[in-house]
Amino acid sequence: MIASAVSPRQFEALAEAITREAPRAGAQRPRREGTPAAGWLLLDFGDVIVHLFTPEERAYYELEQLWGRGKQLLRIE
Repeated sequence: MIASAVSPRQFEALAEAITREAPRAGAQRPRREGTPAAGWLLLDFGDVIVHLFTPEERAYYELEQLWGRGKQLLRIE
């Protein structure tokens, strides 16, 4: 999953909500890398990885292009 956050508070709110709801889907507690101050945060649930970026970091890393041939399950804007 790839998502954008525009403030440290939004980063933390998204990370907390995803981490809180993941066990309902059978996921374990994630490993966490990065920081909101760095402009990116990664939550590794094993089978699912969540990437949170500022819009600038998301444009820089272009993960959508890297995974462009993968099947898109859902897009929310």
